[in-house]
Amino acid sequence: MSARRDREEEKNDEASSSSSSAPSRRNPEVPRTQNIPETVEDFLRNFLGRLGLTRTLSSFQVEWYRSAETCRFIPDALTHGQILQEELDAVRRDTELLGKEVLEAEQSLVRMRRERDFHRLQHRRVSAQKESLAEDRKQLQEHLENCEAALKQLEEKHRAALRTKALLGLQRERAQHLPEPKLHQEKPKERPAKQSLCRSPKTSRDAQGPPQAPEKTSFQLSCSIRAHQQPVSCIALHPRKPLLASASDDRTWKLWHLPRGGEKVGQVLLRGEGHSDWLSGCTFHPDGSNLATTSGDMTVRLWDLTRGRCVSTLSGHSQPTWGCWFHSCGHLLASCSADRTAKLWDVASGRCRLTLRRHGASVNSVAFLPASDVLLTCSADKTLVLWDARLGVAAATFRGHRHPCNHAAFSPAPHAVASCDSRGVVNLWDTRKPASPTAAAEAGPPAANQLAFSQSGKLLAVACADGSVRLVAVDSCGVSSLTGHGGSVQSVTFDHEGRALVSAGSDGLIGVWF
Repeated sequence: MSARRDREEEKNDEASSSSSSAPSRRNPEVPRTQNIPETVEDFLRNFLGRLGLTRTLSSFQVEWYRSAETCRFIPDALTHGQILQEELDAVRRDTELLGKEVLEAEQSLVRMRRERDFHRLQHRRVSAQKESLAEDRKQLQEHLENCEAALKQLEEKHRAALRTKALLGLQRERAQHLPEPKLHQEKPKERPAKQSLCRSPKTSRDAQGPPQAPEKTSFQLSCSIRAHQQPVSCIALHPRKPLLASASDDRTWKLWHLPRGGEKVGQVLLRGEGHSDWLSGCTFHPDGSNLATTSGDMTVRLWDLTRGRCVSTLSGHSQPTWGCWFHSCGHLLASCSADRTAKLWDVASGRCRLTLRRHGASVNSVAFLPASDVLLTCSADKTLVLWDARLGVAAATFRGHRHPCNHAAFSPAPHAVASCDSRGVVNLWDTRKPASPTAAAEAGPPAANQLAFSQSGKLLAVACADGSVRLVAVDSCGVSSLTGHGGSVQSVTFDHEGRALVSAGSDGLIGVWF
């Protein structure tokens, strides 16, 4: 043992001497210790230091640092095992997470398959229902096509029956109001008049009887009355006296005494206020004691002329009211409105008896046939409708206008009606033949706002938007013009004797023509 130790010490001395001489000769670089396992190095140093083997320790250090430059140390098994264990734990955790995700994916896949099967069944059921509904639709469409022809025939029969009923009622009422001897005497005169209504001048001359005094067909402006500061929308003649009512956009109406030949000034007898918006129309009660006015405030007001105040307000329209007309008995009042309806009012109670709905646009005028329950309306839907006011049904519809119809009126001649539209076309109608007009006259192209028949029914006055009044001869359909207004003429009427013509316009003037 001692000999072995001596040999080892000698070897260490040689190594130390060689190590001490080597740096002096070669001047080596400082060895790198990044990869030296510290646990092994510390263990060996501590072990050699405790044993007192200083030369062995110095020799170990020299050789150890030299070998660190050329040799690659392998970590100890414990450290490597710890690293591998950590990696194994991480892999196990990842495996567990992947397992959970796989289970969730399987569950969602099963659920989606079930939903797919459910929706597939629903789709098949809906497809079957769609096919059955398509077959039912085809059958119903075929049935509808088969029924349309029968329905049209029934509608035509129904309209013809209503038209016949209305005409029979009209004839019966006329027969009740006329004496028998007078009726028999006038019948031969009425028939030629029906046939000669604006057919041709030759037919009209052949149908005339004994020579009569020619009716006045030309007028000259006698005077202009400053009636209102704003446009005058309507004028109405008193049924018995030479009185005239005017309605204006200034929300007031006035009662005037008509000037006679030679008089240049009109006298205001009464003035009424109460509407909250512009006035559009006015008409007298058959006995002349009351006046009805229509307005943009959607109401119709009744005024007592003896007391000079409003006695009733009729509310029911949902749009501005354009006009009104009393029944010859005085108990009913008809009104028309932009809400596409016409209403029949009980004058005594102020309640609406009937609402007439047929027009597809604003109803612009309304008028009763004298001594009858037949009502005439015209509308912006280019049609006129004849109504049975007792039943509230449409007896006939007149189609022929190509533009909105502004006004319509009955003629004193039997079965005759005239209407005008927004392009100045005046149509003459026979109530027994509503399919088409019997004649037409051109008073345009400016709009024709209103028209009125003379007392004989042979002359027609038309208020035009170009500031003129057109006179239309019913027999020949000839047109003449009267000028005198500075703006659009809104309303026109004849006096009781047919010797004077009264017009009103947007210039606020009332013109009296003789």
